[in-house]
Amino acid sequence: MEADTLYIGVSQSGETYDTLAAIQELQRKGGRVLGVVNSVGSAIARQCDGGLYLHAGPEISVTSTKTFTATAVAFALLGLHLGRIHDLSPADGRRIIAGLHALPGQIEEILAGEQHVADVAAGLVGAPGMFFIGRVRGYPVAREGAQKLKEVSYLHAEAYPASELKHGPLALVNPDMPTVAIVPNDDLLDKNLSTLGEIRARRGPVVAVAHTDLDPKLADHVIRVPKNEPELDPILLSVPLQMLAYHAAVALGNDVDKPRNLAKSVTVE
Repeated sequence: MEADTLYIGVSQSGETYDTLAAIQELQRKGGRVLGVVNSVGSAIARQCDGGLYLHAGPEISVTSTKTFTATAVAFALLGLHLGRIHDLSPADGRRIIAGLHALPGQIEEILAGEQHVADVAAGLVGAPGMFFIGRVRGYPVAREGAQKLKEVSYLHAEAYPASELKHGPLALVNPDMPTVAIVPNDDLLDKNLSTLGEIRARRGPVVAVAHTDLDPKLADHVIRVPKNEPELDPILLSVPLQMLAYHAAVALGNDVDKPRNLAKSVTVE
């Protein structure tokens, strides 16, 4: 480990013993740690060498939905700051700042479509499992969607890079296995549409989270998301997946704030 390396630790809610121990070990070996923390004055915040608070407010949900979104915004701001220190152009800086300012209104626009998301979720709760897929920036979004669905609905869900679907997972696609696809309107749109065609050819149901309407032959349902800058689009694409998990859990009668077997504070490995 390089002594002059800066490490970044994230604490979205509660105190996490293994995170605190990792920070202490990094510091013992000469590393500096920047914390991205929601709980003001927490042990992790006190232990870090510096950092920034999310100021997302108290997080009731164990699955930390709003703090996840706030963390993504915080990293966007951190990336913007570091980029300006190096070689990010003023024009790109202004473009990203304008995109950040647009986020609240765009999230409100997504929330206005909650009933549609609830209707889609109600149609998924009987499935034995489902795939979440995405490419490049869309893949981490797919992973977050699968994680949230598992945590609160207890439905089995797995996330895969869309480019790897033919390397095994496609064998599981059938009329009872829905796929939630992240389909941003970017330079990979054609590849994503081709993947949807592969799934539909095997009669797999498809829910697309996309910037535009899609051909009905490629998706059974489309959840529209406003377009922002490419660097910020994953923040908006994640929000309807949180809503999807929430409404699936509600349809199944689960407590979305206190999912079984999970706790906000992890004190053991």
